[in-house]
Amino acid sequence: MAENGTRVFSNADGYAAGFGEARIDITIAGAGDFEARLTRLKLNHLGVWRCCESLPRIAFISLPSQQTFLSFPVGRTSLVFNGFALRHGDMVLHGRGERAYQRSKGACQWGLISLSCGQFARCAKALTGRPITSSQVSQIFRPGRAEMLRFQLLFREACRLAESKRQLIKRPEVARALEQEILHAIINCLITNATEDNQTRHRHAAIMVRFEQMLSQHAGQKLNIPALCAEIGVPERSLRLCCSEFLGVSPREYFFLRQLNKVRSALQRADRSIATVAEIARNHHFHEPGRFAVMYRAAFGESPSVTLQRGDPSSQPAGIA
Repeated sequence: MAENGTRVFSNADGYAAGFGEARIDITIAGAGDFEARLTRLKLNHLGVWRCCESLPRIAFISLPSQQTFLSFPVGRTSLVFNGFALRHGDMVLHGRGERAYQRSKGACQWGLISLSCGQFARCAKALTGRPITSSQVSQIFRPGRAEMLRFQLLFREACRLAESKRQLIKRPEVARALEQEILHAIINCLITNATEDNQTRHRHAAIMVRFEQMLSQHAGQKLNIPALCAEIGVPERSLRLCCSEFLGVSPREYFFLRQLNKVRSALQRADRSIATVAEIARNHHFHEPGRFAVMYRAAFGESPSVTLQRGDPSSQPAGIA
């Protein structure tokens, strides 16, 4: 039986938890109120997510190795995947267990599909005579127009069924037929030529994964770029180049943006009758109130005290729409 529906989120943490086994750590990179709409359809061997987000953000994606994943922009959304600017119609076949960055430059829509590795390989071999499997690194495909239009039509239909035809999709024969149609459409997209396999991008991706690991391991410590680069094993210039390419900001800017996002999340969850901005800021290693307030306002367009007063722990993600 399919699990399906749409949820609306007003905070990044609740939204990120809606992707199941795929872990997505979101760093908001723009001012304003975050809102996300997540539509999910779960079939026997296939999961579909449509993601609509209101603000620019940087996402660090960690995927489980036991499934195959594909992601793609929806509409004319501007997305950058591991430094590669995705065009309308592009499709990313993710590496097994991949960890990667995806960032948006504004409000965006994108899709994610998870596939049973065995079912995917069997179906590909039946249709093409050879298996299609994901490797340890991602590949970016630009399918032909007809193949992509067919896939996009089925993706929209799957999301429509999840949102408004829940009883219909619960019928086993309907779910099974839709799953097969989507699988066939994906395989037809992936037998077209992939874009050039850029070894430099893969090397930079490995550097950025180590960078993210080091930031997590040294959470709460003062940022020391030379020491961080020494642990990663790259020159400072290389790390700055990679961060600019993948994140659109410098290593230092990303570090503080991550920290500020953690403070914002804590302020939104806090009990405003007893919590204080100063206490929450100190808990996240901001010990200069004036400088912290300036940085916070620059990042989110409001003061931390306004965020605290607007926060309401009881009004987190809405239920299924």
